[in-house]
Amino acid sequence: MDNYCHLDKVDLQDYAQKVFGAGYVVDHVSNMHGGAQKVVYKIEFSNGFSCVLYVWDLTMNYFQEEIAADNIHERSYGSDLFAMNSKYLTEHGIRTPALYDLNTERNLYPFDYALVEYIDGHKAEAYFHRSDLRDQDSVFQQLGEMLASMHTIERHFYGKTNQSGMTSGNCHHMLMENAKVQLDYASQHIDSIREHQSKLLDTLYELESRIKPRIRYGFIHGELGPDHVMVNDRLEPYLIDIEGAMFFDIEHEHSFLEFRFGDFYRYLKNDTLDPYRMLFYRYHHHISLTSGGLKLLHRGFPDQQFASQLAVHHSQCALRFIEEGF
Repeated sequence: MDNYCHLDKVDLQDYAQKVFGAGYVVDHVSNMHGGAQKVVYKIEFSNGFSCVLYVWDLTMNYFQEEIAADNIHERSYGSDLFAMNSKYLTEHGIRTPALYDLNTERNLYPFDYALVEYIDGHKAEAYFHRSDLRDQDSVFQQLGEMLASMHTIERHFYGKTNQSGMTSGNCHHMLMENAKVQLDYASQHIDSIREHQSKLLDTLYELESRIKPRIRYGFIHGELGPDHVMVNDRLEPYLIDIEGAMFFDIEHEHSFLEFRFGDFYRYLKNDTLDPYRMLFYRYHHHISLTSGGLKLLHRGFPDQQFASQLAVHHSQCALRFIEEGF
């Protein structure tokens, strides 16, 4: 076994054998880079089996300041949420990698970790450029059907699956407050945002004022880009990074899908959506991703070019709302 891992090689070997059995000898560990909120390793065994090790180490979370201050609009970090949503999605027939074992003892390490199914394949974005159109159709049609099924799981109050009792107010009010916080952060670092902060805020209020109350919420992933969908060798899509899944306005999901999937959103489209909610949530995404990109940039995220481009692109998108109207 080689390469750095959060778990000592002896501890990792002991853990793997407790979960899988004596025949599972760890051969190779590799860091699967890219996550902003948890660390992910691929574990390969000498018998040919592979799985994934998830580590929820808050010290390596690029949004640990917000989590520690409880200053995020809805918690989307933690092994408890992963386990809960994994169980819920599986029970409802929504494909997500299987959870083999979750260790929350913290007797050896100050963080939770889990062994999870390894999906041998590619992220959905790889199928944007496939020459075989049948493969594209298969992947995105299945994903569209899976999301439609997930979004029709409904209840009359928003929040996490384990939340009981009615929530007060409408869910978009929570994001209204979050947008103000993120806009303030972005204005401190981007001149054009600072110069137009008042107009951007006025636009936020105007978009919010058009939304009528609702008491019906669907189950959403919460941040479903093509990088959060794994496709196996049978062209079956799986949802990953599921900690933020919850009951919410499905327009929040669709407004994100619309710009993340581009032309391929046609496979995922829902014709029954509220256009005012779609506008509001899209605007919120642009503000939030501007701030999020800046925070990744300022906090040492490995792909600095991506972080910078994320902030610049979404700041321009937000400004277009006040330049072109809506």
